[in-house]
Amino acid sequence: MGHPAASAPDSQEILRSAMVVGAQRLSALGLNRGSSGNIGVRLAQSFLVTPSGIPAEELMPQMMVEMDFSGTVLGSGKPSSEWRFHRDILAARADIGAVVHTHSRYATSLACLQRDIPAFHYMIAAAGGDTIRCTPYALFGTQELSDLALQALSGRKACLLGNHGMIALGADLKAALALTLEVESLAQHYWTALQLGEPNILSKQQMQTVMEKFETYGQGKG
Repeated sequence: MGHPAASAPDSQEILRSAMVVGAQRLSALGLNRGSSGNIGVRLAQSFLVTPSGIPAEELMPQMMVEMDFSGTVLGSGKPSSEWRFHRDILAARADIGAVVHTHSRYATSLACLQRDIPAFHYMIAAAGGDTIRCTPYALFGTQELSDLALQALSGRKACLLGNHGMIALGADLKAALALTLEVESLAQHYWTALQLGEPNILSKQQMQTVMEKFETYGQGKG
């Protein structure tokens, strides 16, 4: 199973600290509560994942669990029960350096309806396509859930997990966290619009134009 690095990794110490800061930020923003949710980050030949069952405010850098791509813990610690989808996503996606999973309010509400988020707003393109797909339900921590997540993430950088939560991906942790916030915001807008009726859905061609424009959007691009 190949797992080339998306970019040259920073030192483990920096990445471990960034994972703690990221987990605590998600908790502070209400996107996770208690010990829910988790973060995974690629190393050169292995990956780090947040530990199982420890609230964000109690996390310390040394608690991040290193694992290899066979699923073996390197060192000590008990990894998040969701380590399989972190492992499988990083192994399958050379473009991805970090994975963020949350049980945020609005994304999870839609996931409990097993409802894709359609192109009701052009920023859906930030997740890589014209929808944010939702998986069927599978028990947390299982290979079945990981397999379903990989399917829903094909050609995408975010998905909903049926009756569970959401996953967002990025080339690095900063990008994955930013997309997590964007997806939750989109889920909130979609949920709100549904209270008034069925939102207008942009066409595939309209969304294709948005995605093309995104390729040259931002500082130093075009």
